[in-house]
Amino acid sequence: MLLTHIKLMNWKNFSSADVDCGKRVFIIGPNASGKSNFLDALRFLRDVAKDGLEKAVTARGGLKSIRYIQARQNPDINISVTIDDIWRYSLTFGSERRRSSPLVIEEIVEKYTNNGQWKKIIQRPDKNDEGDPVRLQQSALQQVNANKDFREIADFFASIQYRHILPQLVREPKSFLPGPVSNDPFGRDLVFNIWKTSEKTRQARLKRINKGLQAAVPNFKGLTVEQDTNGIPHFRVKYEHWRQHGAYQSEASFSDGTLRLVALLWSLLDTTGPLLLEEPELSLHEEIISKIPTLLNIAEKDKKTAGRQAFITTHSEALLSDPGIGVEEVLRLEPSNSGVLVQTATDEDKKLMEDGALTVADILLPKTRPANINQLRSF
Repeated sequence: MLLTHIKLMNWKNFSSADVDCGKRVFIIGPNASGKSNFLDALRFLRDVAKDGLEKAVTARGGLKSIRYIQARQNPDINISVTIDDIWRYSLTFGSERRRSSPLVIEEIVEKYTNNGQWKKIIQRPDKNDEGDPVRLQQSALQQVNANKDFREIADFFASIQYRHILPQLVREPKSFLPGPVSNDPFGRDLVFNIWKTSEKTRQARLKRINKGLQAAVPNFKGLTVEQDTNGIPHFRVKYEHWRQHGAYQSEASFSDGTLRLVALLWSLLDTTGPLLLEEPELSLHEEIISKIPTLLNIAEKDKKTAGRQAFITTHSEALLSDPGIGVEEVLRLEPSNSGVLVQTATDEDKKLMEDGALTVADILLPKTRPANINQLRSF
């Protein structure tokens, strides 16, 4: 399943956004332009489906932290998506006066029928909500009794995976949170998640990952996951070097780049839901970065992950220089006085791509350059 259209209103630094999406979406823009916030709208749908509306809002600091700062006359927040051009889901939420907890203002699920019409599966508030307003504290998406006619949408949202690996947290998962974590996007449970995958699947994926690591990491021999004497799983890798029999290392000794590459390769093979990648180029050599679009294509051809969608935020010229990336795959975020604008390729951009040997990096990346960047020299 693919997210084919995304619409936002009053979401963080977006007053409004309305864009089409393909299998690959590269999101570019200056620092602090809203790239992470754009991805977080999709993470929010995942969190609502898995944990509920109130918890998803609370995890982001409450409604005031989510709502676009200049949203005064119409302060409600809306996220609407189209899936496979078959399903449409729209959630509008906010709060009553003098209340801080979130409430469903409107929730609509529609399905495209064989006769070419959109049929409403649910539209809230409904009669049940009018008789019991407390129901509006929960979305239908999160309720198993309410979502039975569109549960595949709830399951699809729940399958969204976000990755922004922080190597120090992979090395020392208890550094910031001593308790256990689950599906941590920053990698605290990366090794554990790999370990708890069924042995057959784990070994098959590690075999492919080892092939990639041997091509990218000098003297790399082989990666496994093994438990220590306390039952805690760790990476175990062998490097060939000046010692006759090489040396084994755990994740505590891995370089930042190696940890991020392992996490990237595992993520490409893990689950079938949309994959949200935050600046995957960090700590990696440019030659490896330049192959990331190819890695996405390889994962696309895998039987288990075929059709998987990827959203990638990036500043990388090396990544965007891949000639296979089309300008129509790029969303360019542009800060303005009325919120961040989401720009798509112009006719001129498309013509430049068609006429010459220019890449997205040549055509679109310069447009993200801060206007006053030369003043930085006078720091």
